Amino acid sequence: MIQVKSESYENTKKIGCIFGRVLEKGDALCLYGEMGSGKTAFTGGVANGLGISDRIASPTFSIINEYDGPVPLYHFDVYRISNEDELFEIGYYDYIFSNGVTVIEWAQNIKEQLPDNRFDIYFNAVDENTRIIKIFGIGNMQNKMSVLKKTFIEKDIEIYAL
Repeated sequence: MIQVKSESYENTKKIGCIFGRVLEKGDALCLYGEMGSGKTAFTGGVANGLGISDRIASPTFSIINEYDGPVPLYHFDVYRISNEDELFEIGYYDYIFSNGVTVIEWAQNIKEQLPDNRFDIYFNAVDENTRIIKIFGIGNMQNKMSVLKKTFIEKDIEIYAL
């Protein structure tokens, strides 16, 4: 597990950008946290790290936003999803096993349908600006944790112990 602290929107985006640089086609990020905890800001940084310059917006009502880049980004907001049939209807399984990076906000709402190999990322809003971000590698994503940790340290992102 890696734990980092962000003290601003810009820093949360920077952390996401650094994270995005170590991702590869087929990787999945599952985001957990209350509204306003930094999930979409982080996703915007991930997009930048993947070479995508588009403005990232939460797909609250569209459920999925697609962004083209060197590695495509598929950004899900499954807050309103209530069953597996709805996931099938929006093509979730086609995206999750495709040639892009998939980010899923409100992943706890579809926990039975999450890929076995993924990053679980938890956002905790400490105050208006401060966020504690905990990153877990699940399945074969554990192998990327040491690369991610090294990259954070090289980019002056402080790793915090529990």
